[in-house]
Amino acid sequence: MSSFLLKKKHMRKALLFCFNLKKSAAESHRMLVEVFGDNVLSETTSRNWFRWFNDDNFELSDKKRENPGRLRTINCRLFWTKTIPNRKKCLQNAEQLGVSQAAISMRLHGEGSKDRKMGAA
Repeated sequence: MSSFLLKKKHMRKALLFCFNLKKSAAESHRMLVEVFGDNVLSETTSRNWFRWFNDDNFELSDKKRENPGRLRTINCRLFWTKTIPNRKKCLQNAEQLGVSQAAISMRLHGEGSKDRKMGAA
């Protein structure tokens, strides 16, 4: 048995090869499974790559994210202590917390609808 270790870049190259042979994404996926077993990318991922290729994008490496790592979440206690006292400074609070103004607005909107459900003014 071969000691070949299958990596994402190998599968992407194989998909590009199949794309150039005019194979479908589903057929290409089946071929990868037949050759490499179940440790290949999903059929959905194959379709996504084929869409990418159809748009004349042939870059096979991962895109670099602007902010790598986990997306920032809001600490609820910090959010409420900074936001509730003065809702008009929503943008400043967003900057202080390091989140978007939209995230603050969604929290405020959710907080407001929660109050209405509870019968608060």
